[in-house]
Amino acid sequence: MNERLRPLGSSERNVWQVSDTSADLARAPRPVRPITFAAPPKQISIDLARTGIVIIDMQNDFCHPDGWLAGIGVDVEPARRPIEPLAHLLPALRREGVCVLWVNWGNRPDKLNLSPALLHVYNPTGAGIGLGDPLPKNGAPVLEAGSWAAAIVDELVPEPSDIHIAKYRMSGFVDTALDSILRNLGLTTLLFAGVNADQCVLATLMDANFHGYDTLLLEDCSATTSPDYCMQATVYNVRQCFGFVTRSADVLAGIVSA
Repeated sequence: MNERLRPLGSSERNVWQVSDTSADLARAPRPVRPITFAAPPKQISIDLARTGIVIIDMQNDFCHPDGWLAGIGVDVEPARRPIEPLAHLLPALRREGVCVLWVNWGNRPDKLNLSPALLHVYNPTGAGIGLGDPLPKNGAPVLEAGSWAAAIVDELVPEPSDIHIAKYRMSGFVDTALDSILRNLGLTTLLFAGVNADQCVLATLMDANFHGYDTLLLEDCSATTSPDYCMQATVYNVRQCFGFVTRSADVLAGIVSA
């Protein structure tokens, strides 16, 4: 009599079947779901079954007029530009089964994994408002996990199936579980969005490329409060060295025509 096998795995994409006497390590094959779209200067095809979108730092501290950047005099209007195209794109990606990963800056309250060198970047005099310090308008601690400051902006509403990963550096791969989660999900292709394009988005995209993932920057779903030439350099460097650059409308067109 055959013994009943039970699934074992944290993701349906990566599951063994086990019993008291056996372990079946053969994963069920996943049907390929290709789409093709423009990523100048090429047309490219990706497999939606192995694709995720990584959204970086679309948080109140970076994008809200009462957040940290605005409080220190930065014009956050550019950082808000990805909101509309992301709000249009994400439902379509979810319907196609694409994994949505929010990689947000969310520090430990004790900041024990943050070095003085990192803290200095955001508070070079030691007298300003840096990581973990209270915001003047509402007292929320800057980029602290669980705070209003670190929360996703209200206009972008995560779904229960979305995945949340806290980061503590510009790269979402350093000192986090991002890589192990992506591999457990069986993802090979990553779409990148968020802010700032020339800093945290680019750093995470570069590290993804170094880890062997296929990387695509969604240009209209990314932005920066840096000067325009920083965005231009980011697009150039991604296209030249680290992957592909496309736009959300092109991805949506590829989904419709598949």
